[in-house]
Amino acid sequence: MGNESINWDKLGFDYIKTDKRYLAHWRDGEWDAGTLTEDNVLHISEGSTALHYGQQCFEGLKAYRAKDGSINLFRPDQNAARMQRSCSRLLMPHVPTEQFIEACKQVVRANERFIPPYGTGGALYLRPFVIGVGDNIGVRAAPEFIFSVFCIPVGPYFKGGMKPHNFAISSYDRAAPQGTGAAKVGGNYAASMMPGSEAKKHGFADAIYLDPLTHSKIEEVGSANFFGITHDDQFITPKSPSVLPGITRLSLIELAESRLGLKVTEGEVFIDKLDQFKEAGACGTAAVITPIGGISYKDTLHVFHSETEVGPVTQRLYKELTGIQFGEIEGPAGWIVKV
Repeated sequence: MGNESINWDKLGFDYIKTDKRYLAHWRDGEWDAGTLTEDNVLHISEGSTALHYGQQCFEGLKAYRAKDGSINLFRPDQNAARMQRSCSRLLMPHVPTEQFIEACKQVVRANERFIPPYGTGGALYLRPFVIGVGDNIGVRAAPEFIFSVFCIPVGPYFKGGMKPHNFAISSYDRAAPQGTGAAKVGGNYAASMMPGSEAKKHGFADAIYLDPLTHSKIEEVGSANFFGITHDDQFITPKSPSVLPGITRLSLIELAESRLGLKVTEGEVFIDKLDQFKEAGACGTAAVITPIGGISYKDTLHVFHSETEVGPVTQRLYKELTGIQFGEIEGPAGWIVKV
């Protein structure tokens, strides 16, 4: 079943209405079996806690058309676990891992014609989310919840290959020291819109956030995780209770150690010690890796490997991870779930 209306080479990261999405309701203490629907509009109470108090969380993962024609999901169990942690933080019911993965599989199967062909660099992006709904007005957990998964075809993040971007240190905080930084909740993203927009106005790709307590350590790059490669080939990524534990980050940590033989450290990345790194990058589901050319701090641009060329270690990490996702390279046990 082809999809003649889609130009696979022109795909960006934009909403496209696909055929079916999954919808489940939580009432009286349990989730129903869930169903696939063609309707892409949610009908919810005006008193829904998701609208007033931000009681909602979401995930992002991709389905890939593999080299052999099969369909790969990449570590969906990790997304399920992270969503459960986000739900705990916001007093929402967990979606069981089995139901989460099954919902993802159903959505992929029902929208198979939207999966970009192998070789285009594109994938089917899945957006699972949980929202508090039902009639309510006080600040408390919602009486009912919706769990839904929809999908859109997305192109490769970098048209014409991976290239470095420059980022600027923001004076704003993305999250509070003991706040919701480690949960994937909408409020974190709402808070990042203005700093991100200001960075872009000044010609940068996005803002980099420092730790909210001391403003001396790098925490996140826009909505992605930071990593640096030191001159003696250590892979370092920030360890902090207010950083979102990314699945891409987790995977790069494992690959850096097991496949590239790098020493991995989750630790502090001080803003005044950037010269320890020969390469730096941001990692997340959308781009996999965005190489960081330079970081602007106090009107000085600190350049890593190059503003135009991708460093060799970053390149190898990217090839290894995307190779596993698209079925070109054998991944560690359990990483690929066939649809």
